Amino acid sequence: MNPRTKSQDIRDLSQNDIRELVAELGQPAFRAKQLIEWVFEKNVCSFDDMTNLPKAFREQLKEAFAFDTPTELTKQVSKDGSRKYLLEYHDGISVETVGMPRRNKLSVCVSTQAGCGMGCAFCATGLNGLKRSLTAQEIVDQVLHVSNDFGERATSVVFMGQGEPFANYDEVLKALRILNDPDGIGIGARHLTVSTSGVIPGIRKFADIPEQFTLAVSLHSAIQSTRNKLMPGVKKYTLLRLHEALQLYTEKTGRRPTYEYAMIEGVNDTNPEMQALCDFCEGTLCHVNLIQLNDIEGSPLKPSPIHKVEDLQRRLESRGIETTIRNSRGNDIDAACGQLKQRFKVQKNA
Repeated sequence: MNPRTKSQDIRDLSQNDIRELVAELGQPAFRAKQLIEWVFEKNVCSFDDMTNLPKAFREQLKEAFAFDTPTELTKQVSKDGSRKYLLEYHDGISVETVGMPRRNKLSVCVSTQAGCGMGCAFCATGLNGLKRSLTAQEIVDQVLHVSNDFGERATSVVFMGQGEPFANYDEVLKALRILNDPDGIGIGARHLTVSTSGVIPGIRKFADIPEQFTLAVSLHSAIQSTRNKLMPGVKKYTLLRLHEALQLYTEKTGRRPTYEYAMIEGVNDTNPEMQALCDFCEGTLCHVNLIQLNDIEGSPLKPSPIHKVEDLQRRLESRGIETTIRNSRGNDIDAACGQLKQRFKVQKNA
């Protein structure tokens, strides 16, 4: 086991590490099972809550470990029931995360980075640049925070908040596996969705893992020049190479990726743009999610009218491409897709 420090988060240990720790501290083996249940199944955030452990053992744990859980700075509640949280980590970095309840289910949208370096024209997250990537436990803590606030278990998680998940691939994969672990949080693999702006090396690696996690790709245009303007951070990953990588993904996994397409008036809702999207998707295993662009404060980009969205849906479906028009959640509290940013933290530091 690696040397420990007083500030180490006990949740960074593996279950085998915990078994070794318990033996080192002279505790009987069954204490390891109890501690593992508290840490990985019951997800407590205080040693004092581990009521079936002897007090002396709890004090030993307190001396060696901590729970570095984030602090809630703000919470906003939408009229649709969604809740947006601004969470601050130990180093003062903050991120936003969103809980979305619906029909006895709870979906959580998590951030994988503080800020973002991709610079997408339609997204507020990148306005302040990239601060740093999050650890796996910091990502998981967002899910636990939302679950605890709602008082119910998260049934699905979408990695669609701040940041590019595949720019933080290793920690994102670790977080996915923690969330999926049947001896822990236990969310089904197909209910864990990672959304990338089209980082091809990440897509290729994602195709090689054994788990059946869901892949979403922020496409937003199937014309290279338009996509370059909207998404300058992935210019080097051309649409041709992206198409090839996604074909490889479906061949290896048998899973269909979802393409996210935020419709922007006069930009990607023209006839040539619609035709290009249909051509990009036709004959491939995929699902398309259409959404009207969410308003971003200070941005000149405007959402397409709904009749344009419905027209594109008809065109896609006439080519045999399964398509859904998605409704935004939390739009009134700037919690919808593309609206997350460090609003309150920026004001606090101003």
